[in-house]
Amino acid sequence: MLDWIRQPWPWYVAGPLIGLTVPLLLLLGNKSFGISSSLRHICAACVPAGIPFFRYDWKKEIWNLFFVTGILLGGILAAQWLSNPSPVVVNPKLAAELSGYGITNYDGLIPQQLFSWPQLMTPRGIIMMVGGGFLVGFGTRYAGGCTSGHAIMGLSNLQWPSLVATCCFMAGGFIMANLVLPYILKM
Repeated sequence: MLDWIRQPWPWYVAGPLIGLTVPLLLLLGNKSFGISSSLRHICAACVPAGIPFFRYDWKKEIWNLFFVTGILLGGILAAQWLSNPSPVVVNPKLAAELSGYGITNYDGLIPQQLFSWPQLMTPRGIIMMVGGGFLVGFGTRYAGGCTSGHAIMGLSNLQWPSLVATCCFMAGGFIMANLVLPYILKM
């Protein structure tokens, strides 16, 4: 049983399980699925400033903080005790392209040539972490929610802004993966 849980699950199992979170949250408490709002709740609880954006009753949304804490703890527990010791399977075409950038080690979930402390202290690492973090944060705020909120919750509620936001997320991902990331990896 444990070996079955450790292996990667196909999209047609994992996707519907994530998607079923939406009706479950709606049925159990009329709650909306989304992760990015939890940062606002944390800031409203911890930063007693007079910023109007953070002046609201964040205690009504405390369930969201428990939800995000559960995701974090679940990820830590899964990484600690349910991680698959086998190397990550990478498509041969992608492996050939990545080897051109010097990325050949797939022993963990992420390539060590990109995501290790020595690599993160290089200009490329700083651009990827700080620049990427800023763009994700700005995009989340500008779009009025994160990818999970729009693509999972918003689309299931047939919201037009979520469709537009999800299309923009996808277009940005394609542009990043095919045009910007290769340039950064050459640095």
